[in-house]
Amino acid sequence: MASFQTLPGFREFYPDALARRNHLFRLWRQTAHTFGFAEYDAPVLEPLELYKTKSGDEIEAQLFSFTDKGGREVALRPEMTPTVCRLVGERANALKRPIKWFSIAEFYRYERMQKGRGRCFFQFNADIFGEPGIEAETELIALLAQNLCAFGLNESDFYIRLSDRNLWFYFLEALGFDEARSRSLLSAVDRFEKLGDEAFRPDAEQFGALDEARKTQVLAFLHIKSLASLETLVSSLGGDKLRSRLDDWKRLLRNLEAMGLSRFVEVDLGVVRGLAYYTGFVFEAFDRKGELRALAGGGRYDNLVGKLGYAELPAVGFAIGDMTFALLLEQRGLMPNLIQAPDVYVVIGGPEERLAAFADIHALRAAGYRVDYPMRELAFGKQFKAAAESGARLALIYGTDERAKGVVKLRDLTERSEREVPTTHLLAEVRGFFDGSS
Repeated sequence: MASFQTLPGFREFYPDALARRNHLFRLWRQTAHTFGFAEYDAPVLEPLELYKTKSGDEIEAQLFSFTDKGGREVALRPEMTPTVCRLVGERANALKRPIKWFSIAEFYRYERMQKGRGRCFFQFNADIFGEPGIEAETELIALLAQNLCAFGLNESDFYIRLSDRNLWFYFLEALGFDEARSRSLLSAVDRFEKLGDEAFRPDAEQFGALDEARKTQVLAFLHIKSLASLETLVSSLGGDKLRSRLDDWKRLLRNLEAMGLSRFVEVDLGVVRGLAYYTGFVFEAFDRKGELRALAGGGRYDNLVGKLGYAELPAVGFAIGDMTFALLLEQRGLMPNLIQAPDVYVVIGGPEERLAAFADIHALRAAGYRVDYPMRELAFGKQFKAAAESGARLALIYGTDERAKGVVKLRDLTERSEREVPTTHLLAEVRGFFDGSS
C-alpha cells in the first residue's frame, strides 16, 4: 500500500493543531481591529520579477519558483511586503491616508529548516503607508507589543530592540565613509551578534581593513544600549543630521513611554536588519530568555513602493511568524487547551424519536448552537456515555415517554440535574440555559 509523506518543511494541521493556530489568528485579528487596521488578502502566486526587483537576483535561491503553463516566471510568495506595496501603489490616489492594513497569510521559502523555521509558515503582517513621521512607528510598535500581550505575555517574557539605519548612515558619514562602504559595514553589523569580528571579513576583503580608531568607534556605536549613551556619542561627533535624528529618537521614545510601553522597548544599535530596503527605524522582538529566534521584526521602508514603479510613498511595517511565537507560548504555558466540544448532545430513542429530534437539532444549529448526536441507533447507556465524553454542557433526551408527553428532557451534564420542557419552548429554554437565565 502506498505511503505518502508530507514534504520536508511543510506542515499539516490536524483539528487540535488547527485550533491552536486559529487561536493565534483570532487574537491577532482582534488586536489589529482595535488599532483601526483593515484586513486584506492577496494571491499566493506572484511574478518572480516582483521579488527580484525588491531583493535582487540572490533571492531566487530561497524561492519556490517555476515557469507556469503560460510561460510566465512565477514564485510562491516568500513574504508580503512587495505584494502590499503593489496593492497600495496601484490605488494610492484613491486610498485615505494614513493607510493602515494587516493580513494573516501563508508564505514559502526554500531554506534550511531549524527550530521555529520551516519552508511554509504563517505571518501576521501590519503596515502603515502615507505617514512620514515617527507617529507611524509609534503605532506599529504599540501594535506589536499588544499583539504579544494579548496572549498573556509581559515584559518578563519579551522585549523589543529598537535601532535606526538612518542614524547608522549619518554616523558612518560623519566618520568619512561613502554610501557603498556604509552599506557594507551595515551588513557586518547585522552579522556581528552571530559572528563577532569575523563579520567584518567581507568588508575588509572588498574595501580594506578598517583602521583601529574607526573600528573602535563603529563597535562603540554598535554596543549602544541606552538613549543617554546615544546622546553622549552624538554630542561628541556633532553634525545637523545626527542632532536632528536624535530629536526623532527622543520623540518616539517619549510617545512609547506615554503609552506605557517603555518597559518593553530597549535602545539597541546592534540591530540593523539585513534587508537593504529599510530606510529608518527598525525593530525586532525577542524572548527574554534568548532561547528562540526573533519573534517579530520590521521597520521603515520609504523607497520600496517607488522602486516597484509607483509614486513614492512612505511606509513602515512588521511581521510576526507563527512558528516561533507558538513555541514561546508553549514554553510559558500560555497555549490554552482548546476543547472543541459541542454545546448540546442529543440522546435519541427509536426511529420516531429520531425524526422528532431532527427538527429541533436543525433549529438549534440555525440559532448558532453546536449540536451533536449519534448517527447510528445506540443503546441509551452508550449515548449517555458519549454525551459525557463529548464535553457538552447540556444533553437533550428524546425518549418514547417524552415524545408521548410532547416534552424534551434537558440534562445539565455539569450539575447532573434534569427537567422536562415542552418541545414548543425548547429553543427559548436552551438559550436561557446558556445565558444563565434558567
